[in-house]
Amino acid sequence: MASQNKLKKSNSHFSLCTFLFFTVLFTIPALFLLRSSSCSSSTAAISSSSNIHQPPWSGDLQTAQFAWNRLAFSLTNPPPKILKIAVFSRKWPTGPAPGGMERHAFTLYTALARRGHRVHIFTSPLDTSPETKNITPVSDETINPKIHSHGDAKPGKWRYNKAWELYQEENRKEPFDVVHSESVALPHWIAREVPNLAVSWHGIALESLQSIIYQDLIRKPDEPRSQGFNASLYGAVLPKILDEIRFFHNYAHHIAISDSCGEMLRDVYQIPEKRVHVILNGVDENGFTSDKKLRSLFRSKLGLPENSTAIVLGAAGRLVKDKGHPLLYEAFAKLIKTHSNVYLVVAGSGPWENRYKELGAKVSILGSLNPNELKGFYNGIDVFVNPTLRPQGLDLTLMEAMLSGKPVMASRYASIKRSIVVNDEFGFMFAPNVKALTAVMDVAVAEGAERLAERGRKCKEYAAEMFTATKMALAYERLFLCIKDQRFCIYP
Repeated sequence: MASQNKLKKSNSHFSLCTFLFFTVLFTIPALFLLRSSSCSSSTAAISSSSNIHQPPWSGDLQTAQFAWNRLAFSLTNPPPKILKIAVFSRKWPTGPAPGGMERHAFTLYTALARRGHRVHIFTSPLDTSPETKNITPVSDETINPKIHSHGDAKPGKWRYNKAWELYQEENRKEPFDVVHSESVALPHWIAREVPNLAVSWHGIALESLQSIIYQDLIRKPDEPRSQGFNASLYGAVLPKILDEIRFFHNYAHHIAISDSCGEMLRDVYQIPEKRVHVILNGVDENGFTSDKKLRSLFRSKLGLPENSTAIVLGAAGRLVKDKGHPLLYEAFAKLIKTHSNVYLVVAGSGPWENRYKELGAKVSILGSLNPNELKGFYNGIDVFVNPTLRPQGLDLTLMEAMLSGKPVMASRYASIKRSIVVNDEFGFMFAPNVKALTAVMDVAVAEGAERLAERGRKCKEYAAEMFTATKMALAYERLFLCIKDQRFCIYP
């Protein structure tokens, strides 16, 4: 009898999880469809590339449901108030190839420090090995943030309680005007006691659910589903979504790095609209530019043809499954069977490196590149491909490619479609499967290098308006001023 009761409970739990899974799966796309028309009209009123006769937006910034990057902020005017800013980041980049979140933090807070703000970074112990110790300057506090790395841990090992102690010590000397957490670097049970706190979400569990779906959909018909699939889905991801919906309210202000994430936070996570702010990430506009000389040098070094009939595709990032490399591998293998003038250059390292080598001389594997090397990479290609199977966050490589004057080819996710490839002229979008990717590759090759270059020029123009480190920093500055003093919430 006891075993039957236990079985009933187990089946009940499974049914509940199944119900939640399909509720989330089909509700989110419906919400996006219902809101798409209103969101399109609201952003059109702000974007300078839409209708020049639209009046400029004005009002309470806390009510803005579009990306603040669309607004005009003055770089030439000094900040109206110098802020003391505390930042909690699990890692601070010291190596040649930092992750996206660390790059975001470094780019943002270096820019804010150079604007005159007093930025204090609370992070894990830095890597002081000889090959990394001079990569990120941290000693000159006049132009760089002040780094507070906690002890009692190995380099890169985050201990929030130790970082919090360092924060409290500094806060007692002079209270911070605003506190910023990179994702959950500062746990919610501490965050709920900090009213002047803002958190940037670089990915939420609801987006992870979509990632699991897309990764399962690329399985071959005879390929079994992984043994841990159900355990991961029902035992980890769905409960995490529910936990996030409950504890996210403990953070005073939420910064979504994509328009779609902002919608999820408002519509599904039920965060009050005035506490959700969309600010897209930005990249160093001085580090990613169009350069014909770099293009020639890059192609010459790799032995790639420079004539207008050759099309060079490029991809960058970790060479792992969830970045979509199984799709790119198969699609390009099909492409070279029908086109003799195409090449693929892959910047990154990982398990798929050896698989790409199987495709022969048509593929060049460069390994991980530092920022200076990436400049040559972006300039040397004709179109940038991002076949990611991870909808969460917003990939910086797309922004870097567009700033470098390259059109992009990206998975059709709401985050990318709504925030980056907002115009068909900027490139190509595809459903995350081999057939769809192969089809858009065929279209790009048929267009030719000159047409792709024309697309790239329009990408660069838009990216220079939306995705620069300067625009991101000015938007964050205005939000932090708004948190400090409600007067600054009124725009312009």
